[in-house]
Amino acid sequence: MFKPYGIIPALVTPFDEQGKVEEKVLRHLVRNVMEAGCHGVFILGSNGEFFSLTNEEKIMIAKIAVEEAGGSVPVYAGTGGNSTVEVIELTKQMEEIGVKAVSVITPYFVKLSQEELKCHYEMIARAVKIPIILYDIPGMTGNPLSPATVRKLADIPNIVAIKDSSGSFDNVLKNLEAQSSDFTVLVGTDSLILPTLMAGGGGAIAATANLLPKVVVSIYEKWKEGDLEGAELEQRKLRQIRNAFQKGSLPSVLKEAMNVAGVSVGSARLPVRPVSESVKAEIKEIVQAYKDIAEL
Repeated sequence: MFKPYGIIPALVTPFDEQGKVEEKVLRHLVRNVMEAGCHGVFILGSNGEFFSLTNEEKIMIAKIAVEEAGGSVPVYAGTGGNSTVEVIELTKQMEEIGVKAVSVITPYFVKLSQEELKCHYEMIARAVKIPIILYDIPGMTGNPLSPATVRKLADIPNIVAIKDSSGSFDNVLKNLEAQSSDFTVLVGTDSLILPTLMAGGGGAIAATANLLPKVVVSIYEKWKEGDLEGAELEQRKLRQIRNAFQKGSLPSVLKEAMNVAGVSVGSARLPVRPVSESVKAEIKEIVQAYKDIAEL
């Protein structure tokens, strides 16, 4: 079974001034992270604004990413939703397009029991053949996947990994108890990339790799080489932009940083508003600082 690993950028979805998906920029984003040495491409995640895209747009984005990647790196796609039936249908479509694996966020809004969450994933796994990555981000969904549930789901052959975006390293460590040759723990909190690797995790699905792909890849490469001091220095470089994320609704800060850096990804879709002028000024300083040390 497929085994995800390394640095997998969680790409933003670029929009033009009319709010339509900007194909040219999307292709540039895919090429850029591939050239930086990333180990995959992740589309339709939280920072990709999956929650505000139509199914038609999701299919189009997946087709573009798969075509642009050209098999050089695996393409991962988010197919999560509130209905088990809709997740299965979209996952089947992604499988047909050529996506390598899907990430399935827990349902949201309705509070679910661990048994309901387990059944949700079991039904999806039975209905498709494509590898599935569990996606746990309780701060957004209100439905955490307990480590005990993760351990049970890890026994299902085509459930191959979890993206742990809990923000809790303790939670990551508990999920690592389920890791095996057939199941990988990927971290989705960029500040925990190096700690997770050092604890035995397989890699990261990282939003900051949109802006700083070479830096994020360097964390992994230096860790793999045994250069922990160098890896820590690379990890620290993410702090400024990571700390700025809280200054706007997801993914407004990241998109503004990319726009300032010269990659025109547009604004987030409403109701997410662009960041304030004062935050724009802060982001401009952060991006300039990265440029001054030749990281952009």
